[in-house]
This record gives sequence, C-alpha cells and structure tokens, in this order.
Amino acid sequence: MPFLASSEALSRAARLDVSWNEAGVDPFGVSREHVARLMTILDVFSRRYFDLEVHGIKHVPDRGRCMIVGNHSGGFALDGAMVLASLFFRKDPPRLAQGMVEKFLNKLPFANLWANRAGQFTGLPEHAERLLDEERALLVFPEGAKGTEKLFKNRYDLLEFGTGFVRLAIAKKAPIVPFGFLGGGEAVPTIRNAYTLGKLLGVPYVPVTPWGLPIPLPVHLDLLFGEPLFFEGTGNEDDEYIRECVAKVKASIRKILDDGIARRSGR
Repeated sequence: MPFLASSEALSRAARLDVSWNEAGVDPFGVSREHVARLMTILDVFSRRYFDLEVHGIKHVPDRGRCMIVGNHSGGFALDGAMVLASLFFRKDPPRLAQGMVEKFLNKLPFANLWANRAGQFTGLPEHAERLLDEERALLVFPEGAKGTEKLFKNRYDLLEFGTGFVRLAIAKKAPIVPFGFLGGGEAVPTIRNAYTLGKLLGVPYVPVTPWGLPIPLPVHLDLLFGEPLFFEGTGNEDDEYIRECVAKVKASIRKILDDGIARRSGR
C-alpha cells in the first residue's frame, strides 16, 4: 500500500479491544496495520477536507457488542467512512466499527481483500453474527444500497428499513445505537444516477452531480448519535413485533435528523 499510517492511528489501533496476534492480525484476518492506514486516510478527510462535527458519541458503548444503525445519504458510503473515523479518533477508548459492505465489492480487483483486512466485510448474515459474538461494533444501514441513491431533494428522507438487523440485535442481546448523518447530500448533490455507466464499471450506479463527476465538496458534516435502544426477546418473534421494533428505530433516527436539521438552520 503506497501510504503510511500516522503515529496516532497506529497508537489507537494498538488500543482497540481486539485480539491481535504477534503479527498484528485478529481471528477474522483483520490487520492492525491496514486498519491504521485506512483510518489515517479517513482522518484526513474528516478533519481537513470535510468539517465533521460529532455529537453524542458517549452513547456508543466503550466495549462489548452493539449495532450502530443510521441513515444512508451522499451518493456513496461517505456516511460509513465518517462513522468509522469518529469511533476510531474521537472516542476514548477507540472502537473499530465494522460495516457490512455491498456484494459488488467482491468483483473489484483487490478491493474485497483490502476491505476485509481493514475490518469491513461483505454483508452476509454469518459475518454479522460472528462479529457480534466477538463483542464487536457492527455498522448497519437498514435502507441498504438504495439509501445512497437518494437525489439531493430527497437527501433526508428515510426509505423502507429491512427487518433482519432487529432480529439479529434481539437474538444477540445487542443494543442498537441510532445515528443521523447530515451533509452527505450537500457534499455529493446527486441530480440523477447513471445505472448503465455503473454496470460498465462494475458498480450499481454512478451518482451524477451538477458538475458531472461525483467528487465531493468540502462541506460541513454532522454525525449525531442517539441513546441506545434495547429490545427484549429471542429473535424468533412474530413479524408484527419485529416491525414495531424497526419502527421505533426508524422514529429515533428520524428525530435525530430533524433535530440536526433544526440545529443547522439555527447556525
């Protein structure tokens, strides 16, 4: 890899609640060096390119299993990158948020291996279950890939949530920490999505902005974490109960977004 990890990133990677072996690799094949290098890049973007402001990070548990669940926006996984950077650099002790990346990443040369080395795995149920069993922080976007396809005018809408994440949280007794991400739509103001071009490039779509390419603007971003939500059960409850739990998570994220929008308006 052509870039080096910062001393701060290396120090924080060593402090993660992860079982590194002598080679700096955990039981999942995650590399401490790769994590530090990825976080160094994300730190540059979050602090120097974007103006990322983080609120309520105290709501994320210091250790132990949890699910970090929020809205998708911004043309691509800009939101996920900011969550990773925030938990790693702006929380003490630092935490490694591990996301479930889209399956198309498997088709991109070296991308899948690099993502896995940095702790980001393909979105398969067995991966999510194993991570929670190992007391990790699992990053989830219930809107799925459709969430990043939102046009600028719909950037703060919430699409239909899947239900599997709630069943998993209940089965694994994992708290759900809701969050709202604001500014992604301003960074990549999508006016349409080029699906044919995306297919040619091996990705679901390519966001089209007023200036053509989806190169993000250096705008102010807000990441707001809410209080953890706990749901009782075994994970085998009927669909009606699960949908009620999903609705509570969605309502919590909606309130966080609305509060964040109001705060932005008052600046």
